[in-house]
Amino acid sequence: MTVETIPGEFLAVTEFLDHDHPVVTEFVARELAGRWGTPKENAVTLYYAVRDKLNYEVYSADLSRAGLRASAVIARGQGFCVHKSIVYAAVCRAAGVPSRIVLTDVRNHLASPRLRELVGGDVFRFHALNSVCLDGRWVRNTPVFNKMLCRLYGIAPLEFDGVEDSVSHPYDLQGRRYMEFLGEHGEFADFPYELVVPGIRAAHPRLFAGEHATTGGSLVVEAGDSREA
Repeated sequence: MTVETIPGEFLAVTEFLDHDHPVVTEFVARELAGRWGTPKENAVTLYYAVRDKLNYEVYSADLSRAGLRASAVIARGQGFCVHKSIVYAAVCRAAGVPSRIVLTDVRNHLASPRLRELVGGDVFRFHALNSVCLDGRWVRNTPVFNKMLCRLYGIAPLEFDGVEDSVSHPYDLQGRRYMEFLGEHGEFADFPYELVVPGIRAAHPRLFAGEHATTGGSLVVEAGDSREA
């Protein structure tokens, strides 16, 4: 399979994957400066850039249409899984790598007590990750949980080599059950806003503090509570 055989929608500029925006193109140019290589090498480099240079934070997250554009997420410097997966899909396309957004439901056993209360349990709807087309096949990855946050929660950060899927470790570093995938909503060429944001609100209404924003807090501060629970 070559780039020419990939449907153009997986390389296209979209409402949310605005990879023609200067903020996005500058992010890619900065991260690949002096390291521009094969599509696989670029996808791996950008994976680590998105994973570790954008903080994972579920609180005070902007879920407006404007706030979920890749350029806006990069400018803000943080977001949760849907934000970071949007960014990764966009920067990959900017580097010529076909990309999609994958949406799933998961059970997260290591959420903090406060987050469990706000979510209404340990099942999270519309967890986002990515798939990218490399060497003729689609490979999944999860450039979501940054290294520092993983260390605080006792989880090994997910690595990505451009060959094997990198989705989620089922256990943490102490052997405790961590994350289970419960089902999928599909793979998408653009972020399906009307499916995801109302879906998150319907499933987790207490997580919201306003029409388009989640409540305030800090996963870093709550990390100690999670590991003691």
